[in-house]
Amino acid sequence: MIEVKDIKKSFGDKTVIHDVSAIMQTGQCNLIIGTSGSGKTVLMKCMVGLFEPDQGEVLYSGESFTKMNRSDKTEIRKQIGMLFQGSALFDSLTVQENVMFPLNMFTNWSYKKKLERVNEVLDRVNLKDTNKKFPAELSGGMKKRVGIARAIVLNPKYLFCDEPNSGLDPQTSLVIDKLINEITREFNITTVVNTHDMNSVMEIGNYILYMYQGHKEWEGSNKEIIFSKNQRLNEFIFASEFLKDAKEMRMLEERGRIPNDRNIDDLIK
Repeated sequence: MIEVKDIKKSFGDKTVIHDVSAIMQTGQCNLIIGTSGSGKTVLMKCMVGLFEPDQGEVLYSGESFTKMNRSDKTEIRKQIGMLFQGSALFDSLTVQENVMFPLNMFTNWSYKKKLERVNEVLDRVNLKDTNKKFPAELSGGMKKRVGIARAIVLNPKYLFCDEPNSGLDPQTSLVIDKLINEITREFNITTVVNTHDMNSVMEIGNYILYMYQGHKEWEGSNKEIIFSKNQRLNEFIFASEFLKDAKEMRMLEERGRIPNDRNIDDLIK
């Protein structure tokens, strides 16, 4: 579990995070959503220690990460996996070398043991036998899966994903969402996803934190968000006329006022 308590962060005289609190549960996909400039990326960077909050604290499994000394913070960071927006693969390294990189950095395992672990995670993300390929030879979706393999190679307790579906087509995005959700549940990871992809919200949003101008505007699940009466959230989620109609149909369906064969889940997906 990760708990954010009253986090405030400013740059100069501009406050970008205003007293935000949230609890990210283990074994769930916890999503941070909001428009550009809402503060969601800054909040995530405070959570992983890239930014030091001006106020408040971040707790990992009840231990204050914010107040830890450098050595203890390093130990927590070893338990964190990161999936970056652009996958951030090393172009000059093969898939195998990219995934093995964290093992080289943080373990003293033998090469045989490291290779076994690399093959395990590549198999888990359906990239068996791609060891010797270079990033330039991979599709966008394959690069994301290599990024996921590298993020989980150290068996992290916590997984952070920054815009995991950025640059992907809708079908590939669903594959990545499904993979992240499966890995989260399979390994009982606390997963935090920074996204503006509404498919991700509806597919894997066990917990959703909606940020607006640095404030926590709303929180809830993907089952609750469709019925939210928060005007700002609705304007963000249902920006298109199609999605507004989809919400209306979902609400009618819940009340039993439209035929069963008009299932709104198909429309939203």
